[in-house]
Amino acid sequence: MKQKLLLLVCLIAGYGATNAQDLPANPTPGKCYVKCITKDTFKEVTDTYQSYPSYTTLEVVPATYKTVEERVLVKEASKRYEFVPAVYETVEVSYVKKEGRTDLNVVPATFGTDSKTYETYPKTSGWEYKILEDCPSVDKNDCVSACFVEYPAQFREVSFTTLASDANTTSNNVPEQTRTYTKRVVKTPARVNEIEVPAEYATIKRLVVDTPAKTVPTTVDSKSKSITRTVLDKKGNISAWEEVDCGLLEANVLPIYYELGSARLTNASKKTIDETLLPLMQDSRANVEIMSHTDSRGNDSFNQSLSQQRAQSVVNYLVNKGISRDRLSARGYGETRLKNRCANGVDCSEAQHQQNRRTEFRVVNAN
Repeated sequence: MKQKLLLLVCLIAGYGATNAQDLPANPTPGKCYVKCITKDTFKEVTDTYQSYPSYTTLEVVPATYKTVEERVLVKEASKRYEFVPAVYETVEVSYVKKEGRTDLNVVPATFGTDSKTYETYPKTSGWEYKILEDCPSVDKNDCVSACFVEYPAQFREVSFTTLASDANTTSNNVPEQTRTYTKRVVKTPARVNEIEVPAEYATIKRLVVDTPAKTVPTTVDSKSKSITRTVLDKKGNISAWEEVDCGLLEANVLPIYYELGSARLTNASKKTIDETLLPLMQDSRANVEIMSHTDSRGNDSFNQSLSQQRAQSVVNYLVNKGISRDRLSARGYGETRLKNRCANGVDCSEAQHQQNRRTEFRVVNAN
């Protein structure tokens, strides 16, 4: 912990060329060095300041009044309206209680019968071959005779129904029925008579300003006080080089975990930040970069966005703990900086993927 604090409060420098200016004398190969800053010194001075300004007070001399009489209008002139109702008379009005109509009677259609003869099979003729029954020859074809035969046509008579007259209607007119009712109609319309109402007046007494109010000014002197304040006496500067462990200059992995597919910190991760990174930030003025990484599983674009959100979650948590946002930066690398061969399409174990799901921090510079 002591070495980490040293790394945060000092200006980080790497081992450079031997002829560079202002480098450690007689450096040891393979070692790393930091150049630390001595603190500023301060002193107290006393200043006198005006604690209360001079000002003016005002004494008011009240106004004086006198009584005057005035004739005033207490009721405005107006008009009064007198309503005369309408006069009605009764008249008889006839109306059709039931409209006339035309009734229709249906006359059904009438039918007759008829018949027609159809040829069901046509007349035919042709040659027919016959074998004589008493043919003496063994070959029956020797006793074949040909005869020309005619057959008459065949006919059939069918009966059917015919339309004598189609259906129609006859009409019968039924007259309308009328009734009357009484109705009140306006004989003389209603009217309004306009009557003038005169205005009313009275005499009043009232107080009016005779002499306006005025003020008499008085000046009050200012007051002074003294204040003691701390000012810079001597500016701090860079002191000698000190050797540090080179491993402290690399990105430091934090065992920070998140909810699955989320940038929300778990309670265990918050505890890790409280016990490691937060004390380092509170005990120094270093600027720190938070770097978050994912494994290769999932969409590349989503992983990039998720890693940025996770790094930002750590920054926001530290800001809520009182660390200035100006001292923090967040950067997500997604799956671009894998620590093993487990890239897209490579079959790896959960433990191998876990190596790539990490959050790191490193000091960017010290103030």
